[in-house]
Amino acid sequence: MDLVLGIADEYLLDDVWATLLPASRFSSACAGHHMNALNSTISQSEFVAKCGAPGQAMSWLPRDNIIRQFLSLYVITYIGIVLLYFSCATFSYYFLFNKELKKHPRFLKDQVKLEIQSSLRAFPWLDLLTVPWFVAEVRGYSRVYDRWDEYGLWYLILSVPLFLVFTDACIYWVHRIEHHPLLYKHVHKPHHKWIVPTPFASHAFHPLDGYAQSLPYHIFPCIFPLNKLLFLCLFGFVNLWSIMIHDSDMINNTGFEKYINGPAHHTLHHLYFTCNYGQYFTTCDRLFSSFREPQPEDDPLLEAQGVSRPTKDIKTQ
Repeated sequence: MDLVLGIADEYLLDDVWATLLPASRFSSACAGHHMNALNSTISQSEFVAKCGAPGQAMSWLPRDNIIRQFLSLYVITYIGIVLLYFSCATFSYYFLFNKELKKHPRFLKDQVKLEIQSSLRAFPWLDLLTVPWFVAEVRGYSRVYDRWDEYGLWYLILSVPLFLVFTDACIYWVHRIEHHPLLYKHVHKPHHKWIVPTPFASHAFHPLDGYAQSLPYHIFPCIFPLNKLLFLCLFGFVNLWSIMIHDSDMINNTGFEKYINGPAHHTLHHLYFTCNYGQYFTTCDRLFSSFREPQPEDDPLLEAQGVSRPTKDIKTQ
C-alpha cells in the first residue's frame, strides 16, 4: 500500500494535510532537513518521503507520521472498497445475475437493498480493523518488495499460485470454524441471511467475519516475500472473486467443477450451509469431506420457476 499512499500523497494528500493542519514550525524543520539533504546528510528521497516536495505547503503531520499514515490509508481503503463493491457488484447484478432468482421463495423482500445496507454498515469497521496491516506494511513490517526481479522472475510467477493456495487453505479453516455453533450465530450467521445471494451480498457480513476471512491475505506477505504491485493486484482480485461467486449462477459441465470453487459451489454453500467452504479451490473440501459437486437439479432457478428441489438435506440456520 505504500505505492498507493505515495501517489496519493504526491498528487493530493500533501495539499489536503497542509490545508487541514498547516504548521510553520514543522515547515521550518523541513526546511532544515532540506538544507541537510543538499549537504548530503540525508538524501533527497528521504526528505520527500518525510516532508513532501521542497517548496510546497506542509503540514505539521509529515508523510512518515503514523497517525497521518493511518488516517490517509483508512480513507483510501474505504473509498477503494466502496468503488470496487458498487462498480463490480452492480455490473455483475445487471449483466450476470439471473433476475428470475428473485422469484425464489427464500429470496427476501427488498433483499438487494438489505444486502447493500449490510455492506455499508460493515465497511467502516472492516477498514478500521484492516488498516493497521497496511500501516505495518508501509512502515516496513512485512516482506513485500519493490523490484520485480529481486527474488527472480520464477519466484515472482510462482508467488501467485503460492498466495492462492496458502490463502485458500487458511480461509477454508477460518470459514469452517465460523460454522461452529459457538461462533456461527454471533459472527457468520448475518452472511447466511442471504439464502439466494446476489453479488451485493459479497460483502454483506459481520465486520469480524469479513476481517477473519481476510487475515490470510495480510499474513501471507509477513511470511513470504511478495512484490508490492503484485500484492495490490492479488488483493483486488480476491475482492472481485468474492463478488463473482455470489451471483448464484449454477454453471455446470465445464470440467472445472472438481477443482475450482466457483459461483455454483458457493451457491450450494448458501443453500445447504455444510459444504464448499473453500475460496478458490475444492481441494480442502475434498480432503476434509465437505465437498458437494454442483448438479443441474441443485439450481435454485428451478425452484424460482416452481420446480421442487430435493429438500432432505437442506438446513436452516
